[in-house]
Amino acid sequence: MTDRKRIWVLMGVALAAGLGAAATSFAQVQHKMQLKVEPPKAVVMPTGNWLPKSVAYIKASNTNKDDQFGGAVALSGDGNTLAVGAVNEDGAGKGVNPVTKGAAKVTNSGAVYIYTRTAASWKQQAYLKASNAGEGYQFGSALSLTNDGNLLAVGSIGEASSAIGVNGNQNDASMPGAGAVYIFARNGANWSQQAYVKSSNTGGPVVGYQFGYSVSLSSDGSTLAAGQTSDPSNATGIDGDQKNTSAPDSGAVFVFAHEGDSWTQQAYVKPWNTTQRGVLFGYSVGLSRDGDTMGVGTYDEDRGRGAVYVFTRKNKTWAQQIRLTASNAEGGDSLGCSLAISDDGNTIVSGAFDEDSILPGIQPPNAGANDAADDTSSGAAYIFVRKDGKWSQQAYVKAFNTRENDQFGWALAVSRDGNTIAIGSHLEDSGAKGINGDMKDTTAEDSGAAYVYTRSGDTWNPAAYVKASNTKPAAEFGIAVALNADGKVLAVGATKENSAAKGVNGNQKDVSMVNAGAAYVYSDASESATTSRK
Repeated sequence: MTDRKRIWVLMGVALAAGLGAAATSFAQVQHKMQLKVEPPKAVVMPTGNWLPKSVAYIKASNTNKDDQFGGAVALSGDGNTLAVGAVNEDGAGKGVNPVTKGAAKVTNSGAVYIYTRTAASWKQQAYLKASNAGEGYQFGSALSLTNDGNLLAVGSIGEASSAIGVNGNQNDASMPGAGAVYIFARNGANWSQQAYVKSSNTGGPVVGYQFGYSVSLSSDGSTLAAGQTSDPSNATGIDGDQKNTSAPDSGAVFVFAHEGDSWTQQAYVKPWNTTQRGVLFGYSVGLSRDGDTMGVGTYDEDRGRGAVYVFTRKNKTWAQQIRLTASNAEGGDSLGCSLAISDDGNTIVSGAFDEDSILPGIQPPNAGANDAADDTSSGAAYIFVRKDGKWSQQAYVKAFNTRENDQFGWALAVSRDGNTIAIGSHLEDSGAKGINGDMKDTTAEDSGAAYVYTRSGDTWNPAAYVKASNTKPAAEFGIAVALNADGKVLAVGATKENSAAKGVNGNQKDVSMVNAGAAYVYSDASESATTSRK
């Protein structure tokens, strides 16, 4: 359990610009300094039933120092559309595929890049900017794609308008850190902005509430959920008093319904039991295929134990179904820092990046229940399932090569069918490259890794240990992960990768562009090319 700093990237234009790269990764946990990286005490070998090969090494078309490309990634169901965020990108353009003349820039305005896959290769399809791009807006801080890849939600936690609702005044800049969500739609190969979405209680009196910190689109595109982590109301349940400000940073989630090209706010969601200051409800959020089941993470609740809340919708009315906690929860474990949900809404996986057990692989529910004093921040994930309307914990998941300070679980994803999960461990230390390499290696501190697990019946198995194809220390590979519908395509972000390459499959050996960032795409070797690339 580290001493965490909440590094909010919302403190207005001047502060956001001044912080530069230091303010990225959206309240990212501070690192513990290690005098020596130790090898894992035990290793669990992957089964090999997920056999990926590297498909693409993806960079921005305008790679620059400290852009931190790869901080958020999203995949369509067929795995043929990829979105990648770069929160510190400095382009001065606005909208879709803008052309910037000269050396004009808008510091840390952020950008999103869209790539599509054909039988031949990946290629960039679009370069997206906010329609009101501004300094420190960090457009691209959170991403979500629908199953068909034709609708994209983009979070921009530093956006500064005091507008409320949908398609309000984008030119206002009176509320630094208010946050916004932008909806983009694709018609054929052409992208356009469909909506500019704000919460109904943007902030006040001078600082906003970080709307868009987390975003999720239902697979069918009918519903949007967006977290607002600094919401201060002490309201409980659905559609309570938004004007109350007695519980700073308690957090909230806003749900919007989509019909035609129009979006409307459907619900203002808070926990039903109690709302306490500082719990960060809405830090993570996920929606089922039809949008009728929603999971919400609140990672600082209950002295940092964290929790996941499940809400269900019937006839446009939302109600809380259950509050989920880890079987071995201890103060500071931070369950809810990340969350993903299957399309049927019956499987939820949530990360606890600060959990402290040094056990490897899939463990019994109560293992690691008395490790708080160890303070290792190794991290864990928990899988919850719903059967006949009742929820239970199905698995307690650790890295294959668990060691101190790896923060396993900071990012994760679940396939839409719920049978494959990918978990990022962005501070993992092995110098291995590619698939199933040497997990005991200690030569590349904070290089990062991703882990794939698959489910057969009710049993989860370690399937693949994934590293970058150009592993380097401090690259933080695994800071973001995404899976396609059947779990056979995996995308991984590495915000501190240093190559100056541009586009697809450029020079991975270059190290001249510090913290430019990269994304990597892997696919299962057993995947049919005609199935995934049709």
